[in-house]
Amino acid sequence: MNAFSKRTYSYYFLLPAAIVYFVFFLLPTIMSIFFSMTWWTLTDWKFIGLENFKTFLTEPSLNIGFKNTLIYAIVTCTLKVVLGLLLGVFLSSKLRFSGFIRSMVFFPTLLSTIAVGIAFTMMMHPSQGIINVTLNAIGIIGPDWLGDTRIALLSVAFVDVWKGVGIATVIFIAGIMSIPQDYYEALMIDGGNAWHKFKSIILPLSRPAMNTVIILSFIGGLRTFDLVWAMTKGGPGFSTDLIASIIYKQYQAGFYGLSTAGNVILFVLVSALAFPLYGYLNRKEVDL
Repeated sequence: MNAFSKRTYSYYFLLPAAIVYFVFFLLPTIMSIFFSMTWWTLTDWKFIGLENFKTFLTEPSLNIGFKNTLIYAIVTCTLKVVLGLLLGVFLSSKLRFSGFIRSMVFFPTLLSTIAVGIAFTMMMHPSQGIINVTLNAIGIIGPDWLGDTRIALLSVAFVDVWKGVGIATVIFIAGIMSIPQDYYEALMIDGGNAWHKFKSIILPLSRPAMNTVIILSFIGGLRTFDLVWAMTKGGPGFSTDLIASIIYKQYQAGFYGLSTAGNVILFVLVSALAFPLYGYLNRKEVDL
């Protein structure tokens, strides 16, 4: 083996992974950026530069979609972090049926998003849905969960939290279980109670798990489409329209280049928000 082969020998092991990364990730990204600057059908295309980006950014409903996307991402991320942390603390303690309860909490994440959307659409029906029927039985008049423009987006967000909090809980349980027992024993010697245990040990030392949940939930919220489309299709009016649903509507209308430009804009938006957040959260982590 000559000197050149010795220097490049280790890179041969990276070649299969590099090919997979190029074919399944890098190439589609490059093609998406290229087709976002074209007018194209399934059989023909014409290069038009940045015209699709100008058209998409002047879309009348984009402002509403941008605002709704941010609200949706922040609400779902916040609730998943808070509920996931509380459930993680509860289910990491010594409970008799903790395995069964963990399974029940995680179960919704295994369900089809479209099936969940259809089921909750029926349950949230203003007059015949089980939620309002139950509320009426105890003397409370339930709202039109998906028909009222003031609460429709939050109604979908709560369903998203119900479906996704199981993953957050599992991540928090793993983070809490990895904390060394020495910290708890030292706290007991100092006379600390359950609140001190949560505040001084669990909360700071489960920071890596919390950061993971925040990043995954926030990015997932920014990219959400299927649940919103299954439950409201962006309505009533544009009250639940997100950037992703606006992009899909362009696809439905046959404007493939325009909708691809929207996807590129969404990609840039998610990157611009997620990377600084990821860097900030990493700087706040505490070593065990």
